[in-house]
Amino acid sequence: MASPQENVGILAMEVYFPTTCVQQDALETFDGVSKGKYTIGLGQDCMTFCTDLEDVISMSLTVVTSLLEKYAIDPKQIGRLEVGSETVIDKSKSIKTWLMCIFEKCGNTEIEGVDSTNACYGGTAALFNCVNWVQSSSWDGRYGLVVATDSAVYAEGPARPTGGAAAIAMLIGPNAPIAFENRYRGTHMAHAYDFYKPNLASEYPVVDGKLSQTCYLKALDSCYKRFCNKFEKGEGHQFSLLDADYVAFHSPYNKLVQKSFARLLFNDFSRHASSAGKDAQEKLEPYAGLSEEESYSSRDLEKVSQQAAKPLYDEKVQPSTLLPKKEGNMYTASLYAALASIIHNKYSTLEGQRVLMFSYGSGLASTMFSLKIREGQHPFILSNIAEAMDLQSKLESQHEFSPEDFVDNLRLMETLYGAKDFVSCAQHNLLRPGTFYLTEVDSMYRRFYSQKLVSLDDNCRETKFANGTISSNGEL
Repeated sequence: MASPQENVGILAMEVYFPTTCVQQDALETFDGVSKGKYTIGLGQDCMTFCTDLEDVISMSLTVVTSLLEKYAIDPKQIGRLEVGSETVIDKSKSIKTWLMCIFEKCGNTEIEGVDSTNACYGGTAALFNCVNWVQSSSWDGRYGLVVATDSAVYAEGPARPTGGAAAIAMLIGPNAPIAFENRYRGTHMAHAYDFYKPNLASEYPVVDGKLSQTCYLKALDSCYKRFCNKFEKGEGHQFSLLDADYVAFHSPYNKLVQKSFARLLFNDFSRHASSAGKDAQEKLEPYAGLSEEESYSSRDLEKVSQQAAKPLYDEKVQPSTLLPKKEGNMYTASLYAALASIIHNKYSTLEGQRVLMFSYGSGLASTMFSLKIREGQHPFILSNIAEAMDLQSKLESQHEFSPEDFVDNLRLMETLYGAKDFVSCAQHNLLRPGTFYLTEVDSMYRRFYSQKLVSLDDNCRETKFANGTISSNGEL
């Protein structure tokens, strides 16, 4: 039965990432690895990270507050708030409950939703929950709000350059400029130990890099086949990459994105050889006899399929790679940073086009789904979204740290993880105006936050947040 709410999807977006970052080529030199190992081998340019001033809560407070202000959304208009994250601050208390500080002071405590957790998939689960709510008979006419937020850090070793940090907020409702094609969704869930965090005393994961890549590609294959089958039943003709104007992937590192798009082209070739195009068909024909398992381990196929896919990759995927390459792996926010990059780069020509999205979270959970770009209604139009996100200005405001300072910061963060009774000590001047930051954790592990604001005379002032009540001096 069709939903009475039409074209449900993303009405507005906001992106936040810290100003602190380290260049990947400098990290190559510092780590003593071969030149190009991170910049070419992983395909990464830069990596954002949190100091002791910032965490997933502060980033979420910043991005939600900014979205509400930029679009003049009354906090009372939010009826559901879902957070996706795998960065554990508290084993019981949802990140969403901290965000309620924003809404409580406006008298809105009737907001459904809590956090969703499964590695990098939590943001997608949160998004689906909000979309399903708006489409359901339970919808009360208010907006849904989704936050995907994570700080990705790794122990010393080959995975460390694949970190990053960000928070992305998405406003959900009907008549959206970025609408879900609800009938077309392929999901693959399974049990695997490819990436997991069993040590609750440490922020660092256990990573089986080779297994993780294989799991990712197998999940991609499964989701794509299921997506294609549903599309073909609904539309009456076969689906290929030519039916997608843009493709966005969860991006642990850009090289995997390149391999993944090439894998989709090989899927097209395997299903209907001619749909891959004449040139690609000729290149891939020698690998037609490989079994599925053999295809995952064939380095020759991997190389040739990437070569065959490059023209389409440059057209359909490259526009999505801006933030994932410059900011790093943002876990739950990664896929939506790719979508934000497409909007930033192509917003003036997107109307009527389809964006194919692939979400993956280790352990594992994955879904392929599609979005259709529409004209929208003021103020929820693509040009406003691109202007509000203001990605170029945010990128230009970042501060490069030396690899030595980056590593020193990681060591400090190791000592503070799960700690209590401390005050943050990083430099406030590195924060953009409007940024929330952690001020202290008290002896009972309660966290306190302030916001860096700019008054009319350009002198910084602060508003303090914590624990959900407000006093006359502005402290929450």
